[in-house]
Amino acid sequence: MRARSASISVSVKSKVLDYAQLTKMRLAWLVVLSALTGYFFALDMAYINWVQIFILILGGFMVTGSSNAFNQIIEKDLDKLMNRTSDRPLPDGRMEVNEAFWVASILGVFGVALLWIGLNPLSGILGLLALFLYVAIYTPLKRVGPIAVFVGAFPGAIPPMLGYVAATNEFGLIPGLLFATQFIWQFPHFWAIAWKADSDYTKAGFRLLPSSSGKSKMTAFYILIYALFLIPISLFPIMFTTMSTFVLIATTMMGAGFAFYAIRLYQQGTDKAALNLMLASFVYLPVVQLLYLI
Repeated sequence: MRARSASISVSVKSKVLDYAQLTKMRLAWLVVLSALTGYFFALDMAYINWVQIFILILGGFMVTGSSNAFNQIIEKDLDKLMNRTSDRPLPDGRMEVNEAFWVASILGVFGVALLWIGLNPLSGILGLLALFLYVAIYTPLKRVGPIAVFVGAFPGAIPPMLGYVAATNEFGLIPGLLFATQFIWQFPHFWAIAWKADSDYTKAGFRLLPSSSGKSKMTAFYILIYALFLIPISLFPIMFTTMSTFVLIATTMMGAGFAFYAIRLYQQGTDKAALNLMLASFVYLPVVQLLYLI
């Protein structure tokens, strides 16, 4: 009996881990954090609605998980070709496509419904738009060329705007500026990942680096330009709201630090420099968004 119980426990744990990998739950945390910073940015901390926060978190996880699951369904045969993705549940054969499809569909429908009904219709529309753009447009374009990165930056930049709209039920300049910061950030962030994973991406026919020359000076130059452009863009949400000197200085320093790693990549052109830039990007965005809340 104990052996059977232990076997069931292992099986359940394995299935949960497979679902977490299918929906990329670890990556989803960054998306939900961006949405939360947009939400808190819009509100006086004395008037926080904790029910809304719960709905935003749950709905955000569901929509993000659905997007990632549909992406893996579409790319399951390509994922088999890459070392970094071959152990995912679908290419590894641990999960059937039908099962993954139902998981993705249920998460998507309930996630959008939660945002639409539990928050407001504008939030639901933004969630649906992010899901559609990521699955139906960005995913197929990954084999076409670097235009996919531009298209993918749109759903990727929606979370902070969605969070702001969830709190205010209206669009405006400020949510647009929050969108702009995350939109520009994604180019050096994703191109650093694409540089590091270029040989793997080539196996699947993904062409995502901004220059046809691949891992070259020209590609590094594009990455550097976007990293430098991010510095002034990231200051606009502060300049149009609090004008806090401390936050302006701290955000500028974060941008300069991030650009430093882009400069190193331009100088060195190595995978290690690209990895350092990628890691710096994961630190930069949440720190800057938390600075906004000050």
